[in-house]
Amino acid sequence: MFHTGLSRHFTPLGFAALALCLAQIFGASGAMAFSAAFTWCPEGSPNFQLSDMPPGTVNVQFVMTDLDRPGFHHGGGTVGYRGQPVVPCGAFSSGFIGPSPPQGEVHTYEFSIKALGINGVVLATTAVRRKFPE
Repeated sequence: MFHTGLSRHFTPLGFAALALCLAQIFGASGAMAFSAAFTWCPEGSPNFQLSDMPPGTVNVQFVMTDLDRPGFHHGGGTVGYRGQPVVPCGAFSSGFIGPSPPQGEVHTYEFSIKALGINGVVLATTAVRRKFPE
């Protein structure tokens, strides 16, 4: 027997359906998801396109991983967010090492991206991948 005010409105099956819907909306981490895409730039960090950013986002944090060499630390950066849908090329270059697979190899790179609220609270997360060279 459920001991919450919601138990009058949901059966156990209803709670399971609600939990599934919330998991799809918020993901496993409990944070909402948003959309992102990127293109490589000749120098510096990539050009990112952001959409569906959650209200209250003040910073966006990017961390790049080479999925073919995950032990190599590429770093990333954090940029202020004021509703702009694009984070331009080179927005973070300090502490970021661009894609650098060995000659003749193609690697897949993934950016883990977090929308951060006040005091660094994670509001939403996403990840995007792209090969280099393309």
